[in-house]
Amino acid sequence: MKTFYLQPTNGRKSFGNKCHVNEYTNSEGDHYSDLISYATRVASYNHDTNEMSVYGWYSDTTATHINAFLDFYGFEQCTKSELMKNYNLTK
Repeated sequence: MKTFYLQPTNGRKSFGNKCHVNEYTNSEGDHYSDLISYATRVASYNHDTNEMSVYGWYSDTTATHINAFLDFYGFEQCTKSELMKNYNLTK
């Protein structure tokens, strides 16, 4: 597994190591990257299918982390309502 800290896309210097990405290959051979915000897995990117999954709306700070993750993998950044709609979030 490879781990790296995500860099902000909103002009900040860093996220203060409050979010990182774990990149790995699972037991079935699928290549994933998971966004960990604080201690919670909040999003995942499947490199093989080019699919992004977002698991919930947690806070404005975590949304900033999610948007940096989306941008890093070539997806459009989203507002809260767009995240809720695009990723079928209920919270």
